[in-house]
Amino acid sequence: MTSVQVDKQHDGSEAAGNPEEGYQRGLGNRQIQMIAIGGAIGTGLFLGAGKAISMAGPSIILAYAIVGLVIFFIMRALGELLMYRPVSGSFSEYGREFLGPFIGYVTGWTYWLFWVFTGITEVTAAANYVQYWNKGIPQWVSALVFTVALFGINLVSVKIFGELEFWFSMVKVTAIIGMILIGLGVITLGFSDAGDTASFTLLWSDGGFFPKGIGGTLMTLQIVMFAFLAVELVGVTAGEATNPKKTLPQAINTVPWRIGLFYIGALIIILSVVSWTVFKPGVSPFVAAFQQIGLPAGAAIVNFVVLTAALSSANSGMYSTGRMLRDLALNGQGPKFFTKLSKTGLPTWGTAVSVGMMLFGVWLNYAAPGEAFNYVVSFATISGMWAWIVILLSQLRYRAKANRGELPESEFKAPGAPYTSIFALAFIGMVIVMMGVDPDARISLYAAPVWVVILAVGYLAIKRRDAAAAVAKKD
Repeated sequence: MTSVQVDKQHDGSEAAGNPEEGYQRGLGNRQIQMIAIGGAIGTGLFLGAGKAISMAGPSIILAYAIVGLVIFFIMRALGELLMYRPVSGSFSEYGREFLGPFIGYVTGWTYWLFWVFTGITEVTAAANYVQYWNKGIPQWVSALVFTVALFGINLVSVKIFGELEFWFSMVKVTAIIGMILIGLGVITLGFSDAGDTASFTLLWSDGGFFPKGIGGTLMTLQIVMFAFLAVELVGVTAGEATNPKKTLPQAINTVPWRIGLFYIGALIIILSVVSWTVFKPGVSPFVAAFQQIGLPAGAAIVNFVVLTAALSSANSGMYSTGRMLRDLALNGQGPKFFTKLSKTGLPTWGTAVSVGMMLFGVWLNYAAPGEAFNYVVSFATISGMWAWIVILLSQLRYRAKANRGELPESEFKAPGAPYTSIFALAFIGMVIVMMGVDPDARISLYAAPVWVVILAVGYLAIKRRDAAAAVAKKD
């Protein structure tokens, strides 16, 4: 079944004509902007940065800056595609159009897998944050409660999802700005327990800017890339944005200052308030910094904020998975029942199946609470980067066709393309090589071929089914 042969028999709404048909355009400009901002602020920064700092020291700031530039190139490439054809299937749809149906199929299922693993990661992180207040609560219990609660929210309406994400993002943004201002006060005015030692000189005084060498910095790139995964989520909202031609470019153009303020700015401040040697893997550097400052109430507040950030990302994951499964089903590349929408225009079946998969994370938190976060990060990173690769390759194919006059030109061209897109592809390739060098991340590279084989077998089964259906129709 193609995107123009959509099943019209779903619960309370009709889908016909294109992948976003049947959705309610309930996400306004205010919500889209905050979803875009919040998508770049999650567990990768609040929790993952602790491990990255311990591996690279202050040079992690440079790693975030370089990766941030690459992310901007990726987002502008996505923006060019979105203005050419804004669809909720986004990366899967573009892969299908410009790279072939098999790539679209692989992209849709891989991005779905990415959000399943990311949802597990974020719920695991949230359960870990609860331990700050009460270590007596089993980690798996918190993970289960959060998973069920977020699933309930995603069953209501897209407007409720958008409003919740708006306030989740508002908490994160306000908190980071507040932390930066408090940190500046500690550095310049010298108040608190850390006031006597806080200084920008901490960025180079404890072993230099590269205390673990260039190699240490390079080994953090996959952690840094994970921190930015989900920034592309704004593309998935295209089918439910009230005015995608206006709101999506505005959201994408905020990427540079978001990265500059929330990542570069925040890291410069906390690494100037407290020496990088204090931070440890598995502990939020923001919480640790406030503990060193001597503001226990501040540390508790920051812990609440990072808990909110994790739940926000998990909430976004549930939103995305249902849309991706529906896009696959509309194109005959997934079970037909995923096309069904609820009376409020929600892909409930796809979301429910995805949440069922995320419950694996609850078991993981029960079986290995200490290692649950590390187990899934590398899987999420490699599957998320595949979406970026498809975005860049699709944009290069689209630009070539537009230049030849075969397709209309986008209203939002990526600056510097095709060179910026080629550079971003090369950089992602380098990160994948570095993941192969890292023993902890290497397992994801072993798993990737297995996933591709599973998808290839499924694709062949779909082709056989379609061929048999075509023969039966002729008869």
